Amino acid sequence: MGQMLNVSSNPHIRDKMTTSKIMQMVVIALLPATVFGIWNFGIRALAVVLLTVASSVFFEWLYNKCMHKPNTIGDFSAVVTGLLLALNMPVRIPLWIPVLGSAFAIIVVKQLFGGLGQNFMNPALAARCFLLISFAGKMTDFGVLDTVSGATPLASLKENGITDSSVSVLHMFLGDIPGTIGETSALAILIGAVILLIFKIIDLRIPLTYIGTFSLFLTGYMLFSGMGFQFSYLLTHLFGGGLMLGAWFMATDYVTTPITKKGQIVYGCCLGILTAIFRIFGSSAEGVSYAILFCNILVPQIERFTRPVAFGKGGKKA
Repeated sequence: MGQMLNVSSNPHIRDKMTTSKIMQMVVIALLPATVFGIWNFGIRALAVVLLTVASSVFFEWLYNKCMHKPNTIGDFSAVVTGLLLALNMPVRIPLWIPVLGSAFAIIVVKQLFGGLGQNFMNPALAARCFLLISFAGKMTDFGVLDTVSGATPLASLKENGITDSSVSVLHMFLGDIPGTIGETSALAILIGAVILLIFKIIDLRIPLTYIGTFSLFLTGYMLFSGMGFQFSYLLTHLFGGGLMLGAWFMATDYVTTPITKKGQIVYGCCLGILTAIFRIFGSSAEGVSYAILFCNILVPQIERFTRPVAFGKGGKKA
């Protein structure tokens, strides 16, 4: 009876995992794809990565300095944004373009909406789409560099309707194909995904729902279009483009995804359907970035219709 209770304001759940530690773990998980991209594309890929990350951190510091706000570069969120943006860049990109993208991601998408936790869409993907719209030619230039050249497998598939006869699924899985710096190697991305899962930074709900829905839609398309089920065609779409990078590292962003379990499943299904529609029926061979950004905007509505009913409310939602 005489024991004193420690009364404090909510939330009462404590955890040793801080924002900074989470972001550092994401950076570590992205290292396999980053290192492979540098090995695959050469020293210029390293320059793009370092410059994009450094400029993202700089613009974060500059905005806080100009607005007389606390310095937040220590939470590593700007590093994650810069690294994700760099991995979505083609290696031949003029170096001033990713710097411009960093400014757009950090200042416009992140800080002007209140900083970390307040942005309504993924800053790195928003910057990539901004650059794609503004500099389409430069952002889709996968020309000759060292031993990697030509159109991406998805672009070839889109243009010529080819399958395993001209696109090696094994090469796509390993990563020695044209593409952006960090999206070519599904193996390196999956190694990073395992790191995130081991340290419980993410769970399987959104990535598996995303990939599974996409695979089901693509299978239905193959069957109903008369081409028949072709496993190599499915694998080419799974390992090609930014699907793996987007599913494991960008669709799982804490800030721009639903917090309810049912909402995350709905979110993953929407991502899979939209990505498949954009890839199959759209003019571009890719569709991951636009699908994720579109679903980011839908998150408030998804949460509204999937939030659990409060105990004692009789099963009715206000």
